Amino acid sequence: GILAAVALPMYKQHTIRARMAEVVNAMRYIGTALAVYKEDLSMVGVAWPNCPDATAIQTTLGLGLGAVSRISAAQIDPATGTIQATLANIDGTVDGQTLSLAPTENADGSISWTWNGMVPTIYMPKK
Repeated sequence: GILAAVALPMYKQHTIRARMAEVVNAMRYIGTALAVYKEDLSMVGVAWPNCPDATAIQTTLGLGLGAVSRISAAQIDPATGTIQATLANIDGTVDGQTLSLAPTENADGSISWTWNGMVPTIYMPKK
């Protein structure tokens, strides 16, 4: 009984983290494409693309999210470049919540990324 009381919650946490990895990897992939987009178009005054949904992300950045079953919606804020994804098919603890990846432009032109969102801290990705 004691083993089950400790092991089952830990197993559930690890399962959720493993499923979150698909979302985190997809968002990092979008972040990489977004950084390249910004670099390519910064000379003509374009900052961030206007991508209100996954279809716009595919059209603008050339990334298809259809195979990512753990994201029900994704968008990029044209004012800030923040990538936001709505989680799905992970666990009732996090399904429907949002995870965001926000860029910060450094003095040398590089971009640093920060995770935030409604996801419980225990499931928030590390840098």
